[in-house]
Amino acid sequence: VDYTIEGRADGIFTAPDGIVTIDEIKTTALPSNAITGEQSPEHWAQGQVYACIYAEQNDLPAVRVQLTYYQIDEELTLRFSHDYTRQQLAEIVTGLLEQYAPWARRAARWKEARRESLAAMRFPFESYRPGQRAMLTAVYKTCTEGGQLLCQAPTGIGKTISVLFPALKAMGEGGPVFYLTARGTTRAAAENALATLHRANPGLSLRSITLTAKEKICLTETHECTPEACPYANGYYDRIKDALWEALDADTLTARTLTQTAQKHTVCPFEMGLDLSLWCDVIIGDYNYLFDPVVSLKRFFESAGDYLFLVDEAHNLPDRARDMHTESLLKSEFTTAKKLLGKGKSRLKAAIQKVNNALLEWRHRCEEEGGSAKTLIRPDRDEELDRLLNRLCEPLEAWLDEHRTPDETHGALLQLYFDVRAWLRVAETFDDHFVLQATAFGSDVRLTQLCLDPSAFLQQNFSLGRAAVLFSATLAPPSYYKDLCGLPEARAVALKSPFPQQNLALYCACDVSTRYRDRDAACDRVADYLAGMVAARTGNYIAFFPSYLYLDKVRAAFEERHPEIPVLIQQSALDEAGREEFLARFVPDPAQSLLGFAVLGGVFGEGVDLTGNRLIGAAVVGPGLPQVGARQEQLRDYFERTRGSGFDYAYRYPGMNKVLQAAGRVIRTQEDRGVVLLIDDRFSSPDYRRLMPPHWSHFVPVYGCEEFSRSLEQFWHGFDDEEKTMLPEQENL
Repeated sequence: VDYTIEGRADGIFTAPDGIVTIDEIKTTALPSNAITGEQSPEHWAQGQVYACIYAEQNDLPAVRVQLTYYQIDEELTLRFSHDYTRQQLAEIVTGLLEQYAPWARRAARWKEARRESLAAMRFPFESYRPGQRAMLTAVYKTCTEGGQLLCQAPTGIGKTISVLFPALKAMGEGGPVFYLTARGTTRAAAENALATLHRANPGLSLRSITLTAKEKICLTETHECTPEACPYANGYYDRIKDALWEALDADTLTARTLTQTAQKHTVCPFEMGLDLSLWCDVIIGDYNYLFDPVVSLKRFFESAGDYLFLVDEAHNLPDRARDMHTESLLKSEFTTAKKLLGKGKSRLKAAIQKVNNALLEWRHRCEEEGGSAKTLIRPDRDEELDRLLNRLCEPLEAWLDEHRTPDETHGALLQLYFDVRAWLRVAETFDDHFVLQATAFGSDVRLTQLCLDPSAFLQQNFSLGRAAVLFSATLAPPSYYKDLCGLPEARAVALKSPFPQQNLALYCACDVSTRYRDRDAACDRVADYLAGMVAARTGNYIAFFPSYLYLDKVRAAFEERHPEIPVLIQQSALDEAGREEFLARFVPDPAQSLLGFAVLGGVFGEGVDLTGNRLIGAAVVGPGLPQVGARQEQLRDYFERTRGSGFDYAYRYPGMNKVLQAAGRVIRTQEDRGVVLLIDDRFSSPDYRRLMPPHWSHFVPVYGCEEFSRSLEQFWHGFDDEEKTMLPEQENL
């Protein structure tokens, strides 16, 4: 095996006695009496490798290695040194390479096997679904030639396998492929697609890993990531080699696999997953791992590489990216921290009080200038506040280093430290894509550095790879997503639905307005439309509302006017168990109809797969416009100023995206049949019609509950008649 060894020494100089010296410098908070020079063998090894390289390059008979420690609390400098002959250094480095050789051989064998098996890999299905071949071709072309692709692919086309298969075919000697998702349910879809590829291609050499958030995979209850508190962190590097070697025997590294291996070897499963990712061909994880400046995988993204990025549910990316670059501070967090520190004076309490005073001034300004809204917007950062926060960091770090007991005070100050560091990170990037927003409420004030336009950050993220494919069932209009994702030159394709258009009845109640001023008056009419949808055929239905408040008002009207129809209500605080309990009520072939009331854009509005007749209808009440507030109005003003499309960017486009996602819950397979009812006259206007997908061209406006009921009854009777004329052998088929 041929190796390339490289590194950057901190210092190279000739000592007074004439010996060339390699200086390795470390800063440390370790007490000075514990710094013996032998406490960290890896520091010597680092200097020894640099010394070996320098001796070989300059034909030196001997080199000195010096370790320089700077103790940050005591401000002391301690130095230790050893002299080595060139031969000794060569033996040290050769010894390290001999330890690494089995890993290098394993990696080389795997890479060769991967190349051969991917070249021979077959598509896992005998035929393509309608539109699937076009998607495969577009993705393969993008991944081989480089660049970016926005692909709007309707439900049922097989999006996951249609991006993974061509990306893997195009990977070549590069990689890995990053499959990035907005939430856990779509990570499972990627895992299932890879399992399908392995089943269809026995012996496929392809290793994938699913990265799971630290708090979800942690093996301790306290989630305290220190050697003192966690047995899986204490001595991690002493045990990780054996754990990695064993884990690499698996082709698929899921959260369960990582947890089992980590428990066996007593190592942190989260850190082990990050270490294993360097040996994997497909990395499945949250958007954060590429786009979040704090969480992103630095081991990959310090510089550009030959990576392929597959971004699932890409309609979520602009808002997620905006949140990643937005940070807030609450005055009450600083007040609480000071109280927890108890009585007496200290440098830390004084620094906290100065920040608290600065935030108090902001609260007074909000009350004086903000009027009843008590919200102020500024185009510039508060540089004086940022200076005070910077000065707070040093005593805060010192306190945390001295007090490691995980109690209430430590937890609050640790969180405060993270919040301050996050604020200062955003402050360094603050420009005309941001505003500073202050909102006063009661005795508190929230200060927010609000990112209005994340496109520059996303453009930089995507430049780190060879190619990117962003795909979703809803990416309309493409110009909006190309703009906000920082991909002005991206190619955009929209694929047709693979399902028969006649399987979906699509109506718009054009005699109803759900504008804010009209909502109360429309409650009874909305309730009657929902009852008409449910009465046409026994089955399960969901109605989506713009807010919990309006949901509750219509629900009350519905139960009063149509008490015979059972309802199910989405609660505002719903955990994973509650979500599963809600969905479990949508059983196949119900004896009695059920109408679920849910919030548009919530957990049931996308990523829910109720196939067959578990769901045969959905109503969407209103065009989903985000609630008017200081944040949305800032977005509107910014995009009106920079794009001339403020209302579209801040309200219409995000709203229609939620509408299309919710409506997409109905038809999930070739055999599904169902109804989508849009309740609001605005849906029939050209501004909204142009945002609807091609397979919604049979949109039917209705102007009354009776007209709607008659038309829907004809729709369902058509399918009943079709089923009656089927031959027995067709039914069996």
